[in-house]
Amino acid sequence: MPFAGVDRMVLDAIEDCVRRGFGAEIGRLGGAPVPPGAFVEQRRQHDSATLLRSLVERAPGDTLKILGVAEEDLGTPVLSFVFGQAQLDGLAALISLARLRQEFHHLPPDPGRLLDRACKEARHELGHTFGLVHCADARCAMSLSTTVRDVDSKDVEFCAACRELLGGALRAEGDEPTGAEAGREER
Repeated sequence: MPFAGVDRMVLDAIEDCVRRGFGAEIGRLGGAPVPPGAFVEQRRQHDSATLLRSLVERAPGDTLKILGVAEEDLGTPVLSFVFGQAQLDGLAALISLARLRQEFHHLPPDPGRLLDRACKEARHELGHTFGLVHCADARCAMSLSTTVRDVDSKDVEFCAACRELLGGALRAEGDEPTGAEAGREER
């Protein structure tokens, strides 16, 4: 579910990436406004937990997982910013495109790099909703990213251990991946 202002091309790329990574059917909900009260003036950011709650409230009853995509810069009371947030082993995940954009870092736009980063973060946050925690393998999509360089250096795919855990979680949810193994991208 996009929050207001997310480009269709970015959403299409994220959907394709999630479909390939999780072997799941994807449905796109209509755009939603950013919830009132989400903006934290002192930080000049939006509270990620407020947006995450909004996703849960808007999820249709038959939703397995819901991913929100926002343009807004996100933070939490204890972290200066987040690329995304998710409910561990829960329903909802959220990513922000703000700091994934080259322009945020005072560099020329790079649409390809944005799509690559968004895909990695979408898989990462959705991985949390299936119970995956941060992985020690720096190349794994589930590795912790505290800088955009961390996002760039990790892979879009899950490592073998995380793929195995994800496969078990998908089977437990009754939504076993189709085609390629979950997280393994055919190139």
